[in-house]
Amino acid sequence: MLQVNPRIQIPDTEFQLAYARSGGPGGQNVNKVSSKAIMTWDITNTASLPADVKERFMARYGRRITKEGFLQITSQRYRDQSRNVEDCRTKLAELILAIATPPVIRKPSKPSRGAKQRRLNEKHVQADRKQNRRRPGLGD
Repeated sequence: MLQVNPRIQIPDTEFQLAYARSGGPGGQNVNKVSSKAIMTWDITNTASLPADVKERFMARYGRRITKEGFLQITSQRYRDQSRNVEDCRTKLAELILAIATPPVIRKPSKPSRGAKQRRLNEKHVQADRKQNRRRPGLGD
């Protein structure tokens, strides 16, 4: 069971795991074992995500989802399978946590009367400063 937060829990039966040969360091061992973990999750048919979270997930990470509706996460950070599987699970939990809370909708506000007055006063001060920098004209 992948516990993302108290509201979201995904059973392990929803994940399909595959393994492949990993690149990177490993010496002679890299030619013998398949330590790269590939975790596939059918996000379109999952009942573990609430509808609003699933909608935000699809909108934000749509590029990572295949045409069939599967999300594929890979990890080859470590030299053993079990740590790479755990890394895949952690990556998925981080993706879901990033969109788990709904975004706060900004309420448009207007500047206060004091803020408007300060802005206008500053404009007058700046205009006077620039006016005083000018060379006196013929009429002055």
